Amino acid sequence: MRTDLVSEPGDATRPNEDFAGVGLPASGQGGCVILLDGVTPPRGGSGCLHSVPWFTARLGGALTELTLSARDLTLPEVLARAIGRTADAHADTCDLSHPRTPQATAAVVRWSADTVEYLVLSDAVLLLRAPDGTVTPVLDDRLARLPRASLATDAFIDAHLRNKEGGFFTAAADPSVASRAVGGTLPRHEIGALAALSDGAARWTETFREGDWTALFDLLAKAGTRTLVDRVRQLETADREDRTFLGRAKTHDDATVVFVEL
Repeated sequence: MRTDLVSEPGDATRPNEDFAGVGLPASGQGGCVILLDGVTPPRGGSGCLHSVPWFTARLGGALTELTLSARDLTLPEVLARAIGRTADAHADTCDLSHPRTPQATAAVVRWSADTVEYLVLSDAVLLLRAPDGTVTPVLDDRLARLPRASLATDAFIDAHLRNKEGGFFTAAADPSVASRAVGGTLPRHEIGALAALSDGAARWTETFREGDWTALFDLLAKAGTRTLVDRVRQLETADREDRTFLGRAKTHDDATVVFVEL
């Protein structure tokens, strides 16, 4: 098994709001990948005393522990329990009903000797490569399918779209959103390798159109996660200098990639 992970903040003066980890139990049986992309709240407060990095660290830690130890639970059940555990950690001090309460997108994978289970919530990206080289993207594209006019103001998003029917869902304080995740289970022999990416790293394909998901996966397999993030940074810088911006709210975003050959 080979693993490769990089996580880099978009701004060196601000903390990285992503979380990523690979869990390999001492028994040697199975493992997991956890990737969270913290949602930067707009100005105006979140109703919470805690930062987004605090939230993603708490949720990521709970997900890692439960994914490995509670193998009787499905991944949606694991995510629901981890969200509930994290909410309990600050329910007494924070307004968890606030639409901007700390939240994150998620990609979770768990494998055993027989199966590979996976789950994606919001705009994190999961790529699964079969032994024959076929790459299958697992995407929760509800946010991408919303009309851009609907995303014009933060207030409209908060009131009508964020964790609402007809909008999009993130891991925040409501465990029930776990049932909205895109996921499934495949036989282990059908997956040779996988990659999980925050949207800041997925820009190579989604924003800059440097190649499709198969080309991105090939880049990771041959050159590594550090190379992908470096190339995204180069593209972001060139785009900023050209002042085209390609519809990006931030010039640089936190970028996280986990690559695993099973």
